[in-house]
Amino acid sequence: MGRFGGGRIGRWSRRVVATSGARPVTAVRSHANIGIYSQLMRVDEKPLIWLGSSRKDLLAMPRAVRREFGFALHLAQIGTKHPGAKVLRGFRSAGVLEVVENFATDTYRAVYTVRFSRAVYVLHCFKKKSAKGIETPRPDVELIHKRLDDARRLSEGD
Repeated sequence: MGRFGGGRIGRWSRRVVATSGARPVTAVRSHANIGIYSQLMRVDEKPLIWLGSSRKDLLAMPRAVRREFGFALHLAQIGTKHPGAKVLRGFRSAGVLEVVENFATDTYRAVYTVRFSRAVYVLHCFKKKSAKGIETPRPDVELIHKRLDDARRLSEGD
């Protein structure tokens, strides 16, 4: 008997169905009254490469912001675009995207690139501090340019 009082409701089972690189692909099933729920990790998703302190900066943000940015990055990994992702101005193509999330009275941003075919590169995650409206602060833009050059060198195998 399950902890919810009967049958198989609330019981989860996991089994490895394939391996993809260093991570196994896992099937997750829940047996509930509404049927069987299955979720498979996609084998064709691109890896995330965090540049500089971007991962540490993301982990320092509030949980709701981390979840939204994580969802946006996951969509980029599988080849789609988050509804809130916009092209960052000042870059030559649509390959540099920005997701903006408001939390309490603060605004948080995550910048990533899908310009390269091998991976999604997370360039910068930061809390906006500019007093000039919605404009991205100059030091952050310069850092994004530098990290975009780093991503280009990494993608070329340099």
